Amino acid sequence: MEFQELVETAGRAVDLAGVGAVLGGAVLATALAVARLVRREPGTYRRFRRFLGRSILLGLELLVAADIIRTVAVTPTLESVAVLAGIVLIRTFLSWSLELEITGHWPWQKGAATD
Repeated sequence: MEFQELVETAGRAVDLAGVGAVLGGAVLATALAVARLVRREPGTYRRFRRFLGRSILLGLELLVAADIIRTVAVTPTLESVAVLAGIVLIRTFLSWSLELEITGHWPWQKGAATD
């Protein structure tokens, strides 16, 4: 197996892990929320959103890593790096927005997270 094929396979594996993190997190968050609703626990919706948001954040981070692996290691052209920069900017904005929704403060602000 050549280096380029190996890197492409690694990129696909990290992509799969990112999608798995989002899907697995959504399924697990839903299952836990249903169980809490059955037990009539307070704060179910807030906990569901926090768990789901963290799963999406993890998935986004893995998807960015996969894009970096494939773009920089396989086809490091100026055009592919520019596309990667756009993707990373969009996903970073999404991550920051999710972080704000989950914790109530921006990632660079110090403060106690509401775990």
